[in-house]
Amino acid sequence: MKRISLIGAALLVFAEPASAQNFFERLFGPPRQPDYIPQQQPQFRPPPQRRPQQQAPRPAAPKEKEKAEPAAPVEPPPAPYEKDLLRLAEIMGSLALLRPLCSAPDAGEWQNRMQALLDAEGTTPGRKERLAGAYNKGYQAWALTYRICTASAEAASTRYLKEGELLARNIASRYGG
Repeated sequence: MKRISLIGAALLVFAEPASAQNFFERLFGPPRQPDYIPQQQPQFRPPPQRRPQQQAPRPAAPKEKEKAEPAAPVEPPPAPYEKDLLRLAEIMGSLALLRPLCSAPDAGEWQNRMQALLDAEGTTPGRKERLAGAYNKGYQAWALTYRICTASAEAASTRYLKEGELLARNIASRYGG
């Protein structure tokens, strides 16, 4: 019978491959071999379908030409002050929430002021949509945070009043209005 010394047994244990020394293997034992190894199925891609070629349209009758609607106007390039105007609309949305929340005397004016801005600057549907979106963004950002008037809501309202006044003055003095 062969005797292995204690040091020899320790050497046999540490001589195992490094994967057997894994921390999780010591806790849970060596990994089991799965009974079934799923094979990756090739993805099915239908063959490209050819579309039948359409015949050239026939010229419309004169009555149909009269009924055709004019094409939508092309969106002009944005004004140079567009970024400032969108920021102003966002500030107005924030103030539309914060000022009534803190019972300010001008609480009800911010929706009317935004409507006046839309009437004056919303020359195209896309521009009106961008301005209204900026207003809603400012309103919703504060609606998630504040339900009652707090000192920080009053401070934010004051900062927005100053920033909005500065933006309005800059836009009017630089670009007319």
